[in-house]
Amino acid sequence: MNFLDLTDKYIVVFGLANKKSVACAIARTLIEEGARVLLVVRSSARQETAATLFPVCPCFVCDVEDEAQIIGVAARIAAAIDAEGGGRLHGLVHSIAFANYSQGLQPFHATLKRDFLQAVDISCFSLIAICNHFQHLLASKASVVTISISTTRMAAENYGYMAPIKAALDSSLCFLAKSFSAFSEIRFNAVAPGLLKTSASAGIPGFVESYLFAEQAILRKKSLQTKEVANTAAFLLSERSSGITAQTLVVDAGMGINYFDKEITGKVVG
Repeated sequence: MNFLDLTDKYIVVFGLANKKSVACAIARTLIEEGARVLLVVRSSARQETAATLFPVCPCFVCDVEDEAQIIGVAARIAAAIDAEGGGRLHGLVHSIAFANYSQGLQPFHATLKRDFLQAVDISCFSLIAICNHFQHLLASKASVVTISISTTRMAAENYGYMAPIKAALDSSLCFLAKSFSAFSEIRFNAVAPGLLKTSASAGIPGFVESYLFAEQAILRKKSLQTKEVANTAAFLLSERSSGITAQTLVVDAGMGINYFDKEITGKVVG
């Protein structure tokens, strides 16, 4: 038995987009640990991508904006597990975020209601809906992990309105943990990474500058790697983290404590 003891345990990963996505890194790590990974993606195009990246993993399409599709994919995954001999899900990964800047990036106070509420639906409520409709598939000591951000208390203008939505996601963890504690020991946690080089981040205005700043603010002066985030998620999905629930674990290599690094301040006031 290896340390994480994930061998042959079923884990569903929602949100794989491409080879650079956090969900992809998590799936790879779980497979390395011997887990039986089932993928859920948003579209048939992404299903084709998933088949190329993970040809041995079952992959299902589900647009989480439509709750009926969440119900449907839960049924299809239940049937797939039964066909392999039965069992329950040991873990579930929610790596989903979406923002529609239909009017372009605007000052926060000019955020459109429809865009904000759609982002809440897809990025936050989807976790609640997935947990509700998958509860009968989860083992009594299963682990649910979502992906947040390292801080929701910094007004990064180029991140638009997503930080408040991630704050709602973080807050939902304690309510899910409390709600599910009535009938299980299922745990709910978030991994909250600093800046990562992903396809999603590439679409953020000014991201390159923010990323280069983060690289200097990180204590080791070397950027955070997606694999490091995936490793933390794998730990939270294992029973080695059985004492951790309703928490948001920051993975930023020390960036959050080092904004006044002398090399950074020296470039500003030197």
